[in-house]
Amino acid sequence: MLDDIFFMRQALTEAQKAFDKDEVPVGAVVVANNRIIARAHNLVETLNDVTAHAEMQAITAAANVLGGKYLTGCTLFVTVEPCPMCAGALGWSQLSRIVYGASDEKRGFSKSAADVLHPKTTVTSGVLANECSTLMKLFFEKKR
Repeated sequence: MLDDIFFMRQALTEAQKAFDKDEVPVGAVVVANNRIIARAHNLVETLNDVTAHAEMQAITAAANVLGGKYLTGCTLFVTVEPCPMCAGALGWSQLSRIVYGASDEKRGFSKSAADVLHPKTTVTSGVLANECSTLMKLFFEKKR
């Protein structure tokens, strides 16, 4: 059976795609039955849309694959802790599990909106945190 590290590496591949497009490097994959059903990365600049976060793109893609709005039984792997907007959407999607890499001290949901997730959603943090945060640091150093 594939594990959290394998799937987080897939999310990191997506984050690198965002980095290469000069987008904030956040990547996400949605997994159902140990199979990736959606891949996404930030497209905020590309689409000129403040809601085009990796998580939002992944939710939409996964719902299209499954043919419904609920992601019960699915796991989202995302390189950075979701913001409150994304966490709210993840809550509405009834996602079963969220696994994220780097914490976001300024804009992560756990500081300001920890109760916005669905009550049955479980959260695992810190998977490949160093790799995830390093990519973010490189991106913002490049911007300065």
